[in-house]
Amino acid sequence: MMRVLVPARLRKAVRTWFDSRYISISDHRQDIRDALWEVQTLRREMATLQSEVERLRNARPVATDKVDKTDKAKLDDAHRLAQETAKALDGVLQNEVLVWQAIDDLRAGRTAGEQGAQSCA
Repeated sequence: MMRVLVPARLRKAVRTWFDSRYISISDHRQDIRDALWEVQTLRREMATLQSEVERLRNARPVATDKVDKTDKAKLDDAHRLAQETAKALDGVLQNEVLVWQAIDDLRAGRTAGEQGAQSCA
């Protein structure tokens, strides 16, 4: 390695330029410590969340295959009402389509009648 005499002002300018572009070793070590602390904090939060999920899973009521007669009656009644509602709604929608078709036919008839009256005049 060669040593060269460099004026102090130039040396200071170069060092300032390098310092502005690069992070110092102590700052780099502090950044690594901060990142490590953040990772450890996230690890603790994940462990807490996993334990909470496990607690909620264990607190969930166990589904039984036995269905009480009252529950069966409620389910059957709800299913029947849902089907009746669907059929009634289907009828309402079909009637609405018929009404709009009739309105379109009336508009078309009135337009054709008006055009015929205008052509005769």
